[in-house]
Amino acid sequence: MKRVLSTLTFLMMLTAVSLTAQCCSSAGANKNKSNDTASEAAANISDVKVYYFHFTRRCVTCQSVEKVAQEALTETFGDAVPFQSVNVEKEEAKTLLEKFKVSGQALLVVKGDKVENLTNFAFMNARTNPDKLKNKIAETVKSL
Repeated sequence: MKRVLSTLTFLMMLTAVSLTAQCCSSAGANKNKSNDTASEAAANISDVKVYYFHFTRRCVTCQSVEKVAQEALTETFGDAVPFQSVNVEKEEAKTLLEKFKVSGQALLVVKGDKVENLTNFAFMNARTNPDKLKNKIAETVKSL
């Protein structure tokens, strides 16, 4: 019985680690799109914001998520969709952390009360398939 219990505990811990430790937190789009395309896209969206929550110390993947997200928004929507990088360790982040119930890294696309969490998708694709992440971000913004 003890062995089964310890095995189950181990599996639960392993699952939790694999879901949250995609990075070392404690340590469609096309660059040649014309301004007209960005303006058209901007006309179809309003009040959408993208937040990237992170820690002070970030690994390459954490940095890539931020970079790719910013590129996706700029390439697809110009300045129409605001992007905010939020350090969760800073006092000024407290209000946003409480509002979105965030305690660690997160990539959120927000419009009003609708919140789309792209965190897992972002960490799986930012370094290995950035275009896939860019497309997902653009699709999510447009869907809101």
